[in-house]
Amino acid sequence: MMSPGCRGKPATNKHRMNPELSSFAARLRESIISGFQNESFDALALELFDLQFKNNSAYRKICEARKLTPQRVEHWTQIPAVPTAAFKELELTSLEAKDRPTVFYSSGTTEQKPSRHFHSAESLAVYEASLWSWFEQNILNNCELPVANCELVILTPPPEHAPHSSLVHMFEIVRQKKGGASALESRAEFLGKLAADGSWTLDFHATLAALSDNSKSKTQNPKLILGTAFSFVHLLDFLAENNLQFQLPENSRVMETGGYKNRSRSLPKTELHALISEHLGVPRQNIICEYGMSELSSQAYDQEVRSQKSEVRSFHFPPWARAQIISPETNREVVEGETGLIRIFDLANVFSVAAIQTEDIGIRRDDGFELIGRAQMAEARGCSLMTAL
Repeated sequence: MMSPGCRGKPATNKHRMNPELSSFAARLRESIISGFQNESFDALALELFDLQFKNNSAYRKICEARKLTPQRVEHWTQIPAVPTAAFKELELTSLEAKDRPTVFYSSGTTEQKPSRHFHSAESLAVYEASLWSWFEQNILNNCELPVANCELVILTPPPEHAPHSSLVHMFEIVRQKKGGASALESRAEFLGKLAADGSWTLDFHATLAALSDNSKSKTQNPKLILGTAFSFVHLLDFLAENNLQFQLPENSRVMETGGYKNRSRSLPKTELHALISEHLGVPRQNIICEYGMSELSSQAYDQEVRSQKSEVRSFHFPPWARAQIISPETNREVVEGETGLIRIFDLANVFSVAAIQTEDIGIRRDDGFELIGRAQMAEARGCSLMTAL
């Protein structure tokens, strides 16, 4: 359990950009690794809000404009949320320019100005602990699949070709944690490449080789395929055009994430997953969706839940993050089964802003949500907050 009084391994003053934030980051990381306790969330959220209010000047101006300060906020649900659009215009960070060598950009269309999420070594350490802990629990532990025995197939470019992609960084951390391959060999697991215009495409020859059975062993290792929805569409279209189908080994899994962003034809989720099952031989229950964004440091994964009328798949964040479904009319959380905008509070966003108002629509499903899609004119509404600055 993480409490305000415990401490992780302290950094030396020479390398501590902000002693209080550094201490919080170290404690949170240790708590995530050792097993986060739900009951500590509210106290930690209020502690983090106080630190971000003091150390993040752009966020402080937003809070003051709303007349919501640490002295007035009594519960984590009252902490002011910043729209994702604000990350396009403001430097929402507690890090000095010299202390943030890494920046992740949102993956919108080329005509859009991207959001920016700045990172230091300390913030990346929390981000990586968060992503691996929840990935391992949702993707690996639930499929009776030993980590070392699965073969990674990653449908994105490698990190050196996409240094500002939080998704590619996530996949690289998964590759490192999985282990078993040298740095040189591991690059074969990244099967995406960059087109002349900077868009992501697939090396189809390498992808077919990665999916094929190239071993004489009677028992084949399962595949773990990671990619964006549009990358899967590119792959599935290629397989259909060439009349190709695979029956991947038992326990193979697919994790798909993200929208299409005009990078391929769009498919309803049920159709996309049906085609994955048809062309790759992966059953529907072994296809998992991930929900994440560059402005966050934690991810949500979907799981099947039963409602009164049918079975639906809802997303759930780890215990150190919370999702609310907010009515755009009342700015209050909706009741079970109602629709609203998805708002996320992510404790792992230590050095930026923990409370994020997304532009996505969801249906409240207990402590999770069913993802519906993007709100129309969402960015215009989000930018209205900027008029207070």
